[in-house]
Amino acid sequence: MSTDQIAPEHEQSQQARPRTPAPAAAPARSRIPSRLVGRAPAPAPGTVLHSVSGATAVMLGLVAIGAALHEPVLIPPLAASAAIVHSVPGLPLAQPRSVIGGHLLCAAVGYAGLAAFGSSPWVAAVAAGAALALMTLARTPHSPACATAVVIVLRTPDPRTFVPLLAGAAVLIVLAGCALSRARRTGGRYPQYWW
Repeated sequence: MSTDQIAPEHEQSQQARPRTPAPAAAPARSRIPSRLVGRAPAPAPGTVLHSVSGATAVMLGLVAIGAALHEPVLIPPLAASAAIVHSVPGLPLAQPRSVIGGHLLCAAVGYAGLAAFGSSPWVAAVAAGAALALMTLARTPHSPACATAVVIVLRTPDPRTFVPLLAGAAVLIVLAGCALSRARRTGGRYPQYWW
């Protein structure tokens, strides 16, 4: 069959189909907001207030404990942990095993790196990577805990005070997540599993 025979048939089949009008081009301004919004799901109206108030309350509690003890208790990794537990409580990295175990494992990696190589940004970066590997192997994924290893290497806190405060703060974040989950009328319960 030659191409001469195919082309006319193709043209005839194209002519036989009814043509639908092309959609009018939307003005450029109306396309911009939809691109900014994206496809991310919108949170339920009460969820935002509930999660923000819960995370803020637990962080204020950590600040109050730190002020009473004259030790900094609220460190950036714990603020990130509170945000995760209160805003996405169903994720594996928000579960108690990951929050508490992740911070303690990463603290151990941070102190090991500090003892072996001293305090430097290079050691902090390697400690964060090693901490991520250990958490992955231990099935305790909690990304903010990598920053705990970095804080330890760069700030060299005394482990006799830092580790108990870190563990206590992680437990407090989890317990606050449990309490606020029980107070919420809708949604799933936190935690989904402890261990």
